[in-house]
Amino acid sequence: MIKIDINKKLHGANGEMDLNINLEIKEGEFLALTGLSGSGKTTLLRILAGLEEASGTINIDNNIWLNDKFSLAPKKREIGFVFQDYALFPNFSVIDNLLYVNKDKDLANYLLKMTELDELKNRFPQTLSGGQKQRISLCRALMNRPKILLMDEPLSALDSNMRTKLQDEILTLHKEFGTTTIMVSHDSSEIYRLANRMVVLNYGQIISDGTPKEILLKTKGSQKFSFEGELLDIVKVDVIYVAIVSIGQQLVEVVVSKDEVINLEIGQRVTLSTKAFSPTIQGQ
Repeated sequence: MIKIDINKKLHGANGEMDLNINLEIKEGEFLALTGLSGSGKTTLLRILAGLEEASGTINIDNNIWLNDKFSLAPKKREIGFVFQDYALFPNFSVIDNLLYVNKDKDLANYLLKMTELDELKNRFPQTLSGGQKQRISLCRALMNRPKILLMDEPLSALDSNMRTKLQDEILTLHKEFGTTTIMVSHDSSEIYRLANRMVVLNYGQIISDGTPKEILLKTKGSQKFSFEGELLDIVKVDVIYVAIVSIGQQLVEVVVSKDEVINLEIGQRVTLSTKAFSPTIQGQ
């Protein structure tokens, strides 16, 4: 169990504000942090990692990481951190980037195999794509089997196809290791797909805390449209079915018939359009 009760004054583009966070996170949860830029999301990750000071308390499994008299050194905090800019050592090979953290070669090779990087382990970062670099960064963050994995918009710089592939790998690794994960993201479809809990910050305060379904799926009317997207989920609500479709960084709800559900599969690319002012969905 992670118990966070911290306060810090922040100075941003919108002036001074107080970051006030009181939050409990269960072991194994995948929590997404979202909200407007400058609301304190990245600062909260850095405070957890011990990279920034704050007042208050952080208690991890009854171990004090922060209180009024003590702050555990960053190196002693069991944290894995995935940065947006990869933060790899350019003069180290892929395998050496992992072994720098922990000399466990079996674990390093296992992680590289899980992320389909085992054939690239002797390459250097400058010869790799952005997606490959971020997968290495993710593997490296897990090398010490951390209690908490922190990810700061890890996929935002990648194209949509690579982002989807890495989302699959993040889900696989989370299922395999069960690491409590806190991810900053502005991508609604990414949050829906990866997280089982979502916290929204606004000017340093928590304004929403619940499941992605509870927070994200709010119907706001309809217009004529024809878009392509990915089918994320099909939810039965009473006697009707609702398809959840990711279009870019937006989520759209569409009521579908039982016959349509039979022909749809989660993860399938679909075309969403209107016909006689009613939305329809077709698999591709």
